[in-house]
Amino acid sequence: MTLTDQVVTKLSPWSVEESVDRISRIAAAKDLKLFAVIDHSGEARAAGLDLRDTKLVIFGSPAAGTPVMEAAPLAALDLPLRVLVWADGHQTKLAYTAPTALAARYGFSDQLAARLAGIDAITDAAVSGNDRP
Repeated sequence: MTLTDQVVTKLSPWSVEESVDRISRIAAAKDLKLFAVIDHSGEARAAGLDLRDTKLVIFGSPAAGTPVMEAAPLAALDLPLRVLVWADGHQTKLAYTAPTALAARYGFSDQLAARLAGIDAITDAAVSGNDRP
């Protein structure tokens, strides 16, 4: 499996801030917990460094993720799910580890792998203009 098979990247028609807000709203509408938004570029600025607008959105469902981590404790390195949102020139991009890559990495059954697949619908809705996955 190559890196491009392991990471899904999508273009967003919105700014980084609006894309992060859309992901957060869509996750909340699906009763997912927003664990954190890490502002990498803001922290870089605070340290006197320059970094393009870059944020990491971390969200998930303890009810969905716990059985995954019970089956494979190392999966906690990749959970909760996360989406990187960054400015790439005049484009905003979203990227995340492909659910199929996570399933392959940890040898998940189809049932456990299905617990990770919701990230595709959430990011599709965030970039499509449809606020409902």
